[in-house]
Amino acid sequence: MTVGGKVAPGPARTSPGPGTSGGLRRQGPPLGPDDGPGFGELRAGHLGVRIAATEAEIDAVQALRWRVFYEEMSAEPSAAARALRRDVDAFDAVADHLLVVDHAIGPGPEGVVGTYRLIQQGAAEQIGRFYSDDEYDISPLIGGFQGKLLELGRSCVAAEYRSRAVMQLLWRGIAAYVFRHQIDLMFGCASLPSTDPDQWAAELTYLYYNHLAPPALRPRALPQRYVEMRRMDPEDIDQRRALSGLPPLIKGYLRLGCFIGDGAVIDRQFNTTDVAIVVKTDLVTDKYYRHYERQLRDALE
Repeated sequence: MTVGGKVAPGPARTSPGPGTSGGLRRQGPPLGPDDGPGFGELRAGHLGVRIAATEAEIDAVQALRWRVFYEEMSAEPSAAARALRRDVDAFDAVADHLLVVDHAIGPGPEGVVGTYRLIQQGAAEQIGRFYSDDEYDISPLIGGFQGKLLELGRSCVAAEYRSRAVMQLLWRGIAAYVFRHQIDLMFGCASLPSTDPDQWAAELTYLYYNHLAPPALRPRALPQRYVEMRRMDPEDIDQRRALSGLPPLIKGYLRLGCFIGDGAVIDRQFNTTDVAIVVKTDLVTDKYYRHYERQLRDALE
């Protein structure tokens, strides 16, 4: 997953999810400089997106990830994870956890239906690495990029909430977080279901030849895990079909102007083929960022 972890399947349909209606609005008073990692709550009908504020909410996130990654996607848990029935790792303690909450169920942990894990560089330094270090050499980003980094990962949404509206709400939350913390670059790993890269030959080849990151921003799969992405003659690819065949989340990153790292990685624990994603936030020119940048600026002034 990940962009910093596993990324679960995206929306299975395009109709609004349960309880979704109306425009997005910010809840609560304007924030000051010392109001912590969050940005209040952004609402769309019964659904809201915000940063987890309690240990119980983080536990609900880990329980949701267990259901999606292990029960639905058949990942292989450790003995400890199986006993807890939670998807937990060391990064959870230092990360910010973006939540989608269905207020029709409840405003707290009982209502958590979607999540994204957000790890800033200072948080990663507490662990000594980013999650993506397990799969990619990200030294071009760590050592060469002048700006604030954010690793995205462990994204998942409960099956009955997989709609375009819910994914848009998650992205609006990320945009608000990016604006609040003045993030310059986002990165992580995104997943293709299956450990057979030839199943994704056209898509991987398309990504390599059309969206490869420039050398200064190009993660490269670790040598022992490197899987060649150029699996077909690019002239033989129907580019429209290859783009259409990608998982919704990767298509969402592409709409944000993302770059792709060099080399795929097989993650047998999670039954996925992973690719590295890099997004410069100054390339994010669609409604997910510009509109909400203005909205958050107005709220903070």
